[in-house]
Amino acid sequence: MKPLRLTILAVIGIVLGLAGFAATELADRSSGTTPVLPYSALGSMAVIAVFTLALGIRVLRWRNSEKRTRMIDPIFAARTLVLAHACAYAGAVLLGWHAGVLADQLPVWAVRSTSPVILQAIAMMGGGVIMVAIGLLVERFCRVPPEDGEEPKDGREAGPNRAGDAEGGYA
Repeated sequence: MKPLRLTILAVIGIVLGLAGFAATELADRSSGTTPVLPYSALGSMAVIAVFTLALGIRVLRWRNSEKRTRMIDPIFAARTLVLAHACAYAGAVLLGWHAGVLADQLPVWAVRSTSPVILQAIAMMGGGVIMVAIGLLVERFCRVPPEDGEEPKDGREAGPNRAGDAEGGYA
């Protein structure tokens, strides 16, 4: 599995930001409600983030233990890595969408300074940032350190998960 790239996450955020901006404009023009998630979505985001972090810590403990009495289940480690990627992508989507909503609502902030839509968008953006950070952190937890005395085939410095490695570098 390839590592997460910040540029891809940024592109996702920008594209969804533009979509969120356009959707908010369309909703305003048709006198509809602003397309922002309610505060209750923060609870779901928190559950996903905490669950991802807990599984990542479990993989990290195995990776850093000196005495490994048994191997970690490779399916468990792979699922944890996939969950970390999904968490980061979902966070980028939520961050981008709500940044677009906020960008559309900023001109009216002076008129409606206590607007719940603006506060909801800011809260969802914060949740998105946390989800991206946890996804990147757990991905880092799943990296396997190089074995002692292992020499890379191409003469570069040994290190886990270099870009271009065919065999990966995850637990």
